[in-house]
Amino acid sequence: MTSPQSEHIPQEAFDWYDEYAHGLIDRRTFMKKLGGLAALGFSMTVLTGALLPNYAQAEQVSFNDDDIKATYQEFDSPDGYGSGKGYLVVPKNTQGKLPVVLVVHENRGLNPYVKDVARRLAKAGFIAFAPDALHPLGGYPGNDDEGRAMQRTLDRTKIQNDFVAAAHFLKAQPNSNGKLGAVGFCFGGYIVNYLASVDSNLLSAGVPFYGTPASESLHKNIKAPLMIQLGELDKRVNATWPEYEQSLNANNVEFIMHKYEGANHGFHNDSTGRYDEKSAELAWQRTLAFFKNYLS
Repeated sequence: MTSPQSEHIPQEAFDWYDEYAHGLIDRRTFMKKLGGLAALGFSMTVLTGALLPNYAQAEQVSFNDDDIKATYQEFDSPDGYGSGKGYLVVPKNTQGKLPVVLVVHENRGLNPYVKDVARRLAKAGFIAFAPDALHPLGGYPGNDDEGRAMQRTLDRTKIQNDFVAAAHFLKAQPNSNGKLGAVGFCFGGYIVNYLASVDSNLLSAGVPFYGTPASESLHKNIKAPLMIQLGELDKRVNATWPEYEQSLNANNVEFIMHKYEGANHGFHNDSTGRYDEKSAELAWQRTLAFFKNYLS
């Protein structure tokens, strides 16, 4: 099911939020558009409560869960911003080498939802590392609006190189089995596609959630199997899929695409009204099975 408070909100509101979240309209325009729904009987409190993040809802695995250990780790990134920092979560009470998974946030920095995703992976037996692209600016500021504005000021090439450096850092962890997966959401989905494209030997599996593809000129480098996760109502990202699918086929890439009926962009993020519980849970179980198959 979808988030209860969002069940009756018109789809246009979710589309406007997507435009706002990706810089296509500013906050004033977004709020003005929402105000126009008042004639339909929606209060601004209900609308903003359904659309804007509530991170208290997003904690599925506590940071002090007995089965995991979470720390912040820095890594060198000479081709990016010099150094990076991220949230490393490892399973406790395990023996031997473990598969590793890079977790890549949306276009607003390392917020509580993405840290919880890293904890979920560790709980499932993976070593997970979630870098913060905003580290050069002091890190995620505590709210998504400011984080989104901060990330827009950063150089895209340097951000990409920071995530490449983070992937190498994670892959080289002492308890790593050398097989690296990557999962990302929105901007993070793009980064997963980029990591698979920029270095044939970097990833062993990638799961981009509603992310756009990397430059087509790089697709010939993709060797890692991909699981593409899309929401049916995500017009912006879905418009890029037909050409990406054609390119993946042309380059003999192993991939599977799942499109979730009635789901919006961001459907996995359980801190917002776009969350679709049924689709998110199915997508997550598929993600874990995909990683266990290719990273073990």
